[in-house]
Amino acid sequence: MGVPIDYFRNVYDSIAPLAARSFALLRDDGTVLARFPAEVEPTGVPIADLSWFAAAARGGGFYVTRDAQTRETRLVAVRPVPGHPLFVNVAITESAALATWEHRALWIGVGSLLAFLCCAALLSGLVRKSRRLEQTTSQLDAALNNMSYGLCMFDRDARLILHNARYRQMYGLGAAAVRPGTSLRELLRLRTEAGTVCADPESYLAELTGAISRDTATHVMTRLGDGRVIAVLNDPTGDGGWISVHEDITERTQAEQRIAHMARHDALTDLANRLLFRERMDEAIARLGRTGKGFAVLIFDIDLFKSVNDSLGHSGGDALLEAVAERLRRTAASDDTLGRIGGDEFAIIQHCHDDPRGETGARAERLLDDLRAPYEIEGKRIVIGISIGVAIAPEDGTEPSQILRNADLALYRAKSDGRGCYRFFEPAMDADAQLQREFEFELREALVRKEFEIHFQPIVDIATCRACAVEALVRWRHPDHGLIPPDKFIPVAEEIGLIIPLGEWILDTACRIAADWPDDVRLAVNLSAVQFRSGNLVEVVRDALARSGLPAARLELEITESVLLQKDHGGLAVLHDLAALGVHIVLDDFGTGYSSLSYLQLFPFSKIKIDKSFVADLPTRSDCAAIVCTVVNLAKALDMGTTAEGVETVEQLELLRAAGCREAQGWLFGRPGAASALVLDQPLAAPRISPPTATAPKRRSADGRAGGPMPGRRVVGPSH
Repeated sequence: MGVPIDYFRNVYDSIAPLAARSFALLRDDGTVLARFPAEVEPTGVPIADLSWFAAAARGGGFYVTRDAQTRETRLVAVRPVPGHPLFVNVAITESAALATWEHRALWIGVGSLLAFLCCAALLSGLVRKSRRLEQTTSQLDAALNNMSYGLCMFDRDARLILHNARYRQMYGLGAAAVRPGTSLRELLRLRTEAGTVCADPESYLAELTGAISRDTATHVMTRLGDGRVIAVLNDPTGDGGWISVHEDITERTQAEQRIAHMARHDALTDLANRLLFRERMDEAIARLGRTGKGFAVLIFDIDLFKSVNDSLGHSGGDALLEAVAERLRRTAASDDTLGRIGGDEFAIIQHCHDDPRGETGARAERLLDDLRAPYEIEGKRIVIGISIGVAIAPEDGTEPSQILRNADLALYRAKSDGRGCYRFFEPAMDADAQLQREFEFELREALVRKEFEIHFQPIVDIATCRACAVEALVRWRHPDHGLIPPDKFIPVAEEIGLIIPLGEWILDTACRIAADWPDDVRLAVNLSAVQFRSGNLVEVVRDALARSGLPAARLELEITESVLLQKDHGGLAVLHDLAALGVHIVLDDFGTGYSSLSYLQLFPFSKIKIDKSFVADLPTRSDCAAIVCTVVNLAKALDMGTTAEGVETVEQLELLRAAGCREAQGWLFGRPGAASALVLDQPLAAPRISPPTATAPKRRSADGRAGGPMPGRRVVGPSH
């Protein structure tokens, strides 16, 4: 069949815009029938490329050839024409074929690069987030495991979600045994084995489950077997689970207990303080109302503790108070309450049974004996005395303040009765206290109104029974109460500061009166320790002597060891200045206080006065006789005179004469009276005196039994 070549040209023209492509029509023997573009290869000539024949033999296909002229690689597709011995070739240059792919590859590369960059950025962000998450997780773990609280989180099935190391440490649990998913019951079992579980785990579990189901937080305080106290807060999370926080509050609890203890106990002695003592009194009163069983309150203090404290120093005084407290503990009954309610003031609540007065009296006697025993304080041997006041409920009151007040009144009576003893409260003591309060207001006016009087009592030379000295003693002639003895108002005068002007008046008045006595009769005047602290005592004495014209050698100033107990240079300097004036310094009430022998080294006294407590039982007690003889011999060895106080019988006088005592003073030679009644020019023989009693009265204890001489001192002041 003949086909015009232009026909194929028209076909080719339709595909001509496709650059770098060629079209050929061939017979099955490889002869080129038509070729477009024609300039590529001639027509009518068999194709020379063997690859074409191979593709044609396969019934069509593809092969790659290289143009001999342009050396350009071409991709050739061979397809048979169905029903005809013809083949069609379509060729395209490699560059044209790949042009679209390269364009797409460029876009794919750009897109891939962008995708890679996006992926890289995303991955970098994920890495950063992962690292931050890891860091946050690490920080959270560090925070959980280093916090002072034990922490657990449980799900709604009461299974462990997480916990920290502190929780395991608090309860002695191993890390292998405590894992997520462990049930609370299993944890309690593990804690039971470790000995760190609460008292009743089942009850705790039931209460906790009930509270969580009600969405209610619970606070539990558990005391473990090793003494630790753990506070547990279980806080619901809203989804049926909860967070459990465990805090060891042992130290805080102990600190709170210490604070509570300190608030109710004395810091020095650890005895009950006034607050706790009042609370225990309230409890005792409540017990009294329930059972009818009474109780007693004993209040005591250390006699002359201030002077002892000044002598030993504050550290020594504190050590003495601690030693007294320790003796109280050793002798206390199990139901006693021991308290320190003041500086040196102690108190005891004693529960009574059948005989309150007898039981309390026996206890007071034991206290006197136990606390008088010597103490070793900072290498020094110390002996103290105490005075005790007793009030019994309900006889002496049913209110704490009333009972304490009455015990204080009894204590005051024990002191006024000579110290070193105990006294039960009596209603008359209240009247005395009221009288003292009245005195506080009236004493100042009494000096202005000239209600004070000076009485004189002779001191005799035992060898001749003639008066060798006279002691000036003050009395208060009250317009309503009559003549009041000094022991009733001198302590009040010392407290309110009236003792300074009163002492000056006594000294000045006595010196003026004594100036008219014979030259061989001396005047004795008592000085209070308060006067030594006034700072002008030497000037007062010098002025009194100058105004009266009394020679200094005829004046004796009596002091008690309370002045010397302080052992300060100021008091000793005053004594030396007084001695420099020419007056005589006498140590009064010798032997009744603390370490009196040491005072004889501090100052060279002119005379020692032997206390009347030793003289009273001189005929009946060998120990009193031994003490008197020792003091007299000691005074002789030190070239000091001796005066015995309280001489009331001829027998006492003869024993003193035999002992070598030089002077005596007492009712045997005359009661204190007006200066006009003094007999100074003749012997005061014993038969001329009618003493009120044949023998001196012995001390009576609070229960009425006879005892020895009172070891306490009488009140000191310019009143004797």
